[in-house]
Amino acid sequence: MKKRILFLTGTRADFGKMKSLITCIRDSSDFEYGIFVTGMHMMSRYGLTANEIEKSGFGNTFMYMNQSEGDGMDKILANTIIGLGRYLDECHYDLIVVHGDRVEALAGATTGALRNIRVAHIEGGEVSGTIDELLRHAITKMSHIHFVASDIARKRLIQLGEPRENIFVIGSPDIDVMLSDRLPTLADAKKRYAIDFDNYAIAMLHPVTTEQNQQAVNARIFVDSLIESGRNYVVIYPNNDLGSQAIFEAYKVLQENSRFRIFPSIRFEHFLTLLKHAEFLIGNSSAGIHEAPVYAVPTVNIGLRQHNRMTHDSVYNTEFDKDCILAAIGRCLNGEPVPPIYHYGKGGSAEKFLDALLSDTLTTSTQKYFKDVPFDHD
Repeated sequence: MKKRILFLTGTRADFGKMKSLITCIRDSSDFEYGIFVTGMHMMSRYGLTANEIEKSGFGNTFMYMNQSEGDGMDKILANTIIGLGRYLDECHYDLIVVHGDRVEALAGATTGALRNIRVAHIEGGEVSGTIDELLRHAITKMSHIHFVASDIARKRLIQLGEPRENIFVIGSPDIDVMLSDRLPTLADAKKRYAIDFDNYAIAMLHPVTTEQNQQAVNARIFVDSLIESGRNYVVIYPNNDLGSQAIFEAYKVLQENSRFRIFPSIRFEHFLTLLKHAEFLIGNSSAGIHEAPVYAVPTVNIGLRQHNRMTHDSVYNTEFDKDCILAAIGRCLNGEPVPPIYHYGKGGSAEKFLDALLSDTLTTSTQKYFKDVPFDHD
């Protein structure tokens, strides 16, 4: 009997990360797959990206609305657990696959652990700022199998007490797509999104849940810096974490400015093409740390949202100060070119993922035990 694998996706970002993994399972004769689609995917304000999943050629999808505009993360977590639990009452799966650090992933891992269903976590062991780090490590502890992006992440999971034999280093799965020959041309990407700039940068600012008192001020500083820089920008909406409304308010002054094109979402492959040809990426998105360096695109990383992430010569860290941000933009435009960096691998993640599942991975016990790591006593 074929093993059944359920992928849970709540955002455009985690779907892009898992897309190559879902494809390899879909195309394998050894497995059956399903996709539980929820979160931002289901919200029209963020582009109703659930439609893009079906347009990508994936069937076996189940759409679940887990939130209304303005719901807090606690309510979203509860709603997702309830909805996923009801779905699993009707549909049996041997493995639930979740990605990263979003609240939907925590719901998937929690539901799987409580129902005695194995959970696989993609890209655990990373570190960052805000609530994301707490969620990511909590998901790790609820998961049974780990597919990490680097040897450093693997060591962190061992430090968290996870068994070495259940940790697989596969790199970052979106690099499979990034380095493939399946991306649209720049002309096609610009045409699809009516972008007529010859040169442009990409701007992505997300709320920082632990800095709510500063969110509105920081968003205004960000927007003022973009305007004063005199560059052209492709701006992509923030995620729906607490504080996103302050960013939307700040973006209102950009709507009639001809140097800005603003989008709720951009299809993953088209986003990668636009990123590959951008002058730089600016904001506080993990794309500036994970993806931009692979294309040797410089990043202006602002604030603490990516605190403790891997750093590269192409990443210019700065604070929410207009003069500092403008100076960092200048360094991006005038600095010496930096070669591509492959800290998160050079592709092949999907094949490594499939090979692990075809081994005895799916017989991993659902009873977890903490593995002590020897340490020097004080």
